[in-house]
Amino acid sequence: MDKIALTGVTAVGHHGVFDFERRDGQPFVVDAVLYTDFSKAAETDDLQFTAHYGEVAEYITSVITGEPLNLIEALAVRIAEGILAGFDVAGVDVTVHKPQAPIEVPFGDVTVSVHRERA
Repeated sequence: MDKIALTGVTAVGHHGVFDFERRDGQPFVVDAVLYTDFSKAAETDDLQFTAHYGEVAEYITSVITGEPLNLIEALAVRIAEGILAGFDVAGVDVTVHKPQAPIEVPFGDVTVSVHRERA
């Protein structure tokens, strides 16, 4: 299976369990790997036969900036399932980064990752 990797899609969202996270917002960064077959796209050199990664990035941004969720796990699943529903892909890996998570000790990043594929 061929794949497209889209990394570092960043937007401010209001996700989290704490009131200040919902009120103030913070950056979320999303990486997505789209599994698809490039055969027809490569043969025709036509965008309509592949997943349009610009549109995928816009979709990811709309979910990040959309309805607040408590958990980044829920955010990752919502993004993955939306990509499967809206784009011609066989599967998707989504990683959500929450680099400014409210953690009281020094840390580099917090991530959750999900894999979803068509049944």
